[in-house]
Amino acid sequence: MNWLKKLSQHLKKTSKDENFLALLEDIEVIVSKILSLLMVVVILFAVFDLTYFILRELLSSETKGVFKTTLFKTFGLFLNVLIALEILENISAYLKRHVVQVELVIVTSLIAVARKIIILDIDKTSGLEVIGLGVAILSLSISYWIIRSKCK
Repeated sequence: MNWLKKLSQHLKKTSKDENFLALLEDIEVIVSKILSLLMVVVILFAVFDLTYFILRELLSSETKGVFKTTLFKTFGLFLNVLIALEILENISAYLKRHVVQVELVIVTSLIAVARKIIILDIDKTSGLEVIGLGVAILSLSISYWIIRSKCK
């Protein structure tokens, strides 16, 4: 019976707004740290994948002329690592300041859309998709410009 009373008191104390918000913030920090560690694992695997791909292409007996055709895939893999690093930077910035930095999110989005454009197979892509990517780049660029001009 005593433990029931203690539990009831603990719930009352936790249910106060400031205590509840502090609990939520603690949970957000823990989740952000877990995401950071997982992102480091993803980055390491992406770098390993990129290294393996490049070495396989360079050491292949059919290297002559083939590397040119896989150049876009190589750029895509490089940009995957860069995007993962930007996401890790977003998480780190959140842990430092406890706010999402919109400028970092926009830059990460620009890199992701640029990656999509770089690896785009124009033969398999409809005109509407290309227009959509163009609108996305334009919108993100304008957003970035607005954010940068407001910060100065």
